[in-house]
Amino acid sequence: MRTIAIVNQKGGCGKTTTAVNLAGCLEAEGARVLVVDVDPQAHATLALGIDPEGIEQNLYEVLAESEGGVLLEEVIRPAGARLHVAPAGIVLSALEQKLAADRSDGRTARLANALAGVADAYDYALIDCPPNVGILTFNALRAAREVVVPLETSSFAIHGVHKLLETLALLADRIGHQVAVRILPTLYDGRTRYARETLGEIRALFGELCFDTVIRSNVKLREAARAGRPVIRFARGANGALDYAALAVELAATPPEALAAPAPEDGPVREVVVHFRDASAGEVRIAGDFNGWIPDRGVDSQMQEEGRERVWTKVLHLPPGTYQYRYVVDGEWREDPENPRFIAGPIGGRNSLLVVR
Repeated sequence: MRTIAIVNQKGGCGKTTTAVNLAGCLEAEGARVLVVDVDPQAHATLALGIDPEGIEQNLYEVLAESEGGVLLEEVIRPAGARLHVAPAGIVLSALEQKLAADRSDGRTARLANALAGVADAYDYALIDCPPNVGILTFNALRAAREVVVPLETSSFAIHGVHKLLETLALLADRIGHQVAVRILPTLYDGRTRYARETLGEIRALFGELCFDTVIRSNVKLREAARAGRPVIRFARGANGALDYAALAVELAATPPEALAAPAPEDGPVREVVVHFRDASAGEVRIAGDFNGWIPDRGVDSQMQEEGRERVWTKVLHLPPGTYQYRYVVDGEWREDPENPRFIAGPIGGRNSLLVVR
C-alpha cells in the first residue's frame, strides 16, 4: 500500500480537494483507495458524503489509545465501490491536546500502526492533514512514505512551503524517517499573467519535485464537494476531473523509487529519435522509465512547423533495452499515436513501448 500524506500548513490551498478527487480518480482506474481524514474539521469526510455527526466512532477512537483500542477497520466507511474513508470529527481536536502531553516516541506512530492493519486491503492510503504542523500531522508524516504538497500559485504560498520542507527535514533527522516530497500547483488560472509567471517560478524553484500536472481553478470541484462526491463522478468532463485524472496517471507512474533515473544498462548508448505531430498542441514533452518519468529530463528537444503542422523531435540517448513511455501534451498524458507497440499502464491507459536494439 502506498501511503501518501497531503500536507500544507496553509489553509485554502486544495489539500482536501486533492485528497478526495485524487482518490476518486484512482478508484475510477481500478485502484483500491482509503482516504484517511485526520483534520478535525472533517472536510474530507463530508466531501465523501458522510456526516461526521451521524457516526458513533471515528479516528479518535482508533488513535486515542496506544494499545487495545478500536481497530481502524472498525471505523472505515464505504464511499464508493473501491473507495473508503476513515472519518474524522471535531473530537480529534481533543486528541491533539492529549497526545501533546504524551512525551513518548510512540505518540507520533499511532496512525502508522493503525494503517499497518489494513495495508493488504488497499493500493493507496491518502491522508488529509489539518492546516498546521501539529501532532496529528506528524502522525501522518510518520505513516507516509510520500508527501504531496498542494501549492496555490501565489508568491506567499511559495514562502510557506519552504517552512514545511524544513519541518520534513527535521522529522527525517530526528526519527530517521525519509519521505519523498512532490509539489502540486493548484488553484491555477491561466488567463492571468500573474498565475502564469508564478507557475514558472514554482517550476524553476522546485524543478523535478514539481508534478507536471497543474490543477486549474474550477467551480465544479466545489460543487462536487457540496454534493458529497469526487468530481470524477459528479462532472467527468469538467476541468477539475480532467486535471485530477491526469494527476492519478502521473502519480501511479512515479512511485518514489521511479523518481531517480535508473542506472544505465551495459552496452553501447544509441541515439534514438522520435517525433510527435500535432497542429494544435502548445507544448509536448516525453516521459518514460528511461528518465524516471520526469518529462523531458535528459532529452534533447526541438519543435518545427511544417506547413500547418507542428512537429516535435525528441532525441534520446539509450542503451539497448525495452522502455515504456508517454507523451505529455499540454499537461495531458498520451500514448504515441505513431507507435503500434504498447502495454497497459499501471492504472489504466496504455504506455507506448520503445525497443532499442
